[in-house]
Amino acid sequence: MSKYEHIKEEAFSANMQLPKLNLVIFTFGNVSAADRNLGVFAIKPSGVPYESLSPEKLVVVDFEGKVVEGKLHPSSDTLTHAVLYKHWGNINGIAHTHSMYATAWAQSLRDIPIYGTTHADHNTVDIPCATPMIDEMIRGNYEHETGMQIINCFKDRKLNYEEVEMILVGNHAPFTWGKTAETAVHNSAMLEYIAQLAYLTENIKADALRLKDSLIKKHFERKHGPDSYYGQ
Repeated sequence: MSKYEHIKEEAFSANMQLPKLNLVIFTFGNVSAADRNLGVFAIKPSGVPYESLSPEKLVVVDFEGKVVEGKLHPSSDTLTHAVLYKHWGNINGIAHTHSMYATAWAQSLRDIPIYGTTHADHNTVDIPCATPMIDEMIRGNYEHETGMQIINCFKDRKLNYEEVEMILVGNHAPFTWGKTAETAVHNSAMLEYIAQLAYLTENIKADALRLKDSLIKKHFERKHGPDSYYGQ
């Protein structure tokens, strides 16, 4: 048995959640699962339909994006995952989708405003949309530069990747992450739901007000604060 079997199984299970949650169509999207001790992550192979996917088909690469194990080509987004793992040492799972509403917000180049408590349960800020890539980056190593586009957005906005586990890449689509691949997928599903709610909110009332700070603080801290009490 491969010493990478555990992350291949984890990544496979997480990837299979994407179509079940209606976060992808055809072969779009990918999830990876990392093992920090081994310095590698397992990721979906490029262009393989989800119904044909199996743990054995997943590809294991290092944090430079070099293939360590696997016969298929890794996802075209592999270098983006590698950059995030390399720069952010406390994440072990990354998900990338082209889910409809989140992608529409990314295409509009807009942050998703924090309108309600559903959003505040997961973030205390608007969900950031990274500015479009400059031409020099586009002409370079595109997937690597996409990772840097995300890193730079968080640096510029002084955001903590452990507190805000999602982003819209301008003109592209969402990326999410977390302590596990399962958490990353959960964040993708919540991002899509929040994006849909925000879209509907603005269609109901174009000048809808952002959630007030006291409610943002209350809803986030009751789930994530030092005295959290929501859930088990």
